[in-house]
Amino acid sequence: MRHTPSIMFFFTALVSLCVVPLLGQPSVVPLRELSARMATSDMRLQPDAAGTLAVEVDNLSFFKDNEFAGSQADGYTLPGFWVQPRLTWQPAAGVRIGAGLHALVFDGAGKYPCYAYHDIATWKGDQYQRGAHMLPFLRAEAQLGRTNIVLGDIYGGANHRLMEPLFNPEVNLTQDPEMGAQVVVSASRFWMDVWVNWQSYIFRESSHQEAFTLGLSQRVLLNDASSAVHWYVPLCVLGQHRGGEQDATDMGVQTLINGGVGLGLLWQRGAGAVSGAGAELDLMGSWQQAGELWPFDTGGAAALQASLWLWRDVRLFASALYGRRFVTLYGVPFYSCLSQRQSDTSAQTFRGKSYDSLLAGHIGAEWGHSLAPGFELGLKADVYPVRADDTNTSFSFGVYMRCSPGFVLNRHLDN
Repeated sequence: MRHTPSIMFFFTALVSLCVVPLLGQPSVVPLRELSARMATSDMRLQPDAAGTLAVEVDNLSFFKDNEFAGSQADGYTLPGFWVQPRLTWQPAAGVRIGAGLHALVFDGAGKYPCYAYHDIATWKGDQYQRGAHMLPFLRAEAQLGRTNIVLGDIYGGANHRLMEPLFNPEVNLTQDPEMGAQVVVSASRFWMDVWVNWQSYIFRESSHQEAFTLGLSQRVLLNDASSAVHWYVPLCVLGQHRGGEQDATDMGVQTLINGGVGLGLLWQRGAGAVSGAGAELDLMGSWQQAGELWPFDTGGAAALQASLWLWRDVRLFASALYGRRFVTLYGVPFYSCLSQRQSDTSAQTFRGKSYDSLLAGHIGAEWGHSLAPGFELGLKADVYPVRADDTNTSFSFGVYMRCSPGFVLNRHLDN
């Protein structure tokens, strides 16, 4: 079993908790992208909530139409919702436990395959759930100063603040809740998220592979958070490992890695038609450390992104990416030098069309509006004019609503 490189990376990231200066309070950026409005959660524990027993419901309803053309990806529509009802108890100022379930429903679907949803392409479950794709939900949290430790169902998806080419916001709609362990550190000029998402557990003689993803996401502010213009440095590393000592398949060990570093700025103002603007330049790489799933062992990419906020609720954005044998693990398929349309996902190695280089563009607009505390409404349109030798233009349009109410059942302030 070749766990060593990934495990060393994970524990090296954890050790960095001890050497980073942590001063001040977490910075708050009021200008947010739609994916942050729809899929991020505030994980800070409030000291005055000690002794509180509450019911929390988190729901995201969506209708997303992907009209993809050309040879890069197939088009499809996602109509449905997911919902997480859970019971939470905070017995002390720095401890919280939550238990419930996660259910995913697609309009018109009667049964759902029982397998881990998202990118475990070599195993398809032979059992089904009817009515909804349901999973138990359990989260244990501890807050030590500016460090949060989470076990069980972690804060995943958009909460990781990954670079756009390394993270497709559609993951927030369809994937299972990430499960494993997570450490998040917040300070005035530093933020870090380290996690492991255990996607596929195996028993003896299992017919599928063990699979997990390790991640590190950091953001360092280069100037004071109270400044109108924030300069920041994002750093991301993602690694997915497939295999294990109990692996009874003949697929072999596979370890796939993405990484990136960048430089960004965000300018924001209090009022006016133009509320703010942002830009980010990212340099990224992909590495197939073990296995032959990809046709490329190494690759690289550079991406430039720009955003303009109008009246705080509207964001216009554009980006361009040049990749050389670059493969993204969880990004939009148009940022990858592998075609998803012609690939055989049941194979040990990639059998679809691949490109030595790729020049991709992305433009769009989104609108997000707060209806009430815990209730958000959003619209988003994306256009992907990809590849100079492909005259087809792909686009998508989505409507989203986030509902996350909470109800206090009992409160005991004297603990």
